[in-house]
Amino acid sequence: MDSLEKRLGYKFTNSLLLAEALTHPSLAYESKRPHFDNQRLEYLGDAVIQLILTDELFTLFPNSAEGKLTKLRSQLVSRTGLCHFARSIHLGTYLLLGKGENAAGGRNRPSILADAFEALIGAIYLDAGFAASRKVMLSNFGDMIRRIADRPVENNPKGQLQEKLQAISASSPKYKIVSQDGPDHQKSFVAEVFWEGRKLGSGSGPSKKEAETAAAQTALGDHLWKAEPKDGENV
Repeated sequence: MDSLEKRLGYKFTNSLLLAEALTHPSLAYESKRPHFDNQRLEYLGDAVIQLILTDELFTLFPNSAEGKLTKLRSQLVSRTGLCHFARSIHLGTYLLLGKGENAAGGRNRPSILADAFEALIGAIYLDAGFAASRKVMLSNFGDMIRRIADRPVENNPKGQLQEKLQAISASSPKYKIVSQDGPDHQKSFVAEVFWEGRKLGSGSGPSKKEAETAAAQTALGDHLWKAEPKDGENV
């Protein structure tokens, strides 16, 4: 753990918080310690990271509208963004995983890395407060945050679809996972998107979120909300 603390430039006062942040639920299950894993810290860290990045983006882009700032923050706190931060400090090397998860390549799995990074920041917050968490984030990842923020804002098919549909009525699109296949470490999901009694599109991906995004992208291309709903399409 010392080498991770050196990478971060932060020394934990309570080393148990660091151990908890690095403990994946798979190890907690195997060790019969179901209450000692990083899920609660992940929940806390998510909120801390959101606030740090909100404050930083607000300062970096004083003339940007709320919509652009929200999209930039979403890009940074996405699984891809958080995984990028985690890999830059080789966080996967330090994770405490169950044997099965480790054998399945859990140390490199984006979802596990993103969750562990949130837990790590949550642990620092509990150990020393918001100022320390902010310092660790910006001193280690400030340049990365600015590089990502300077890129064009990524497309957000789900957001774009919702904006188009809510310009027509107050109803929001609804997503439904209709199937999933494959082993736990290599799942494939299929999602469908519905709006006001009609199916607008479907899509697949390695996670529920990515399948829903693919379904929204299909809907944006097909424009089926302009057609009359078919019989039996009510959700």
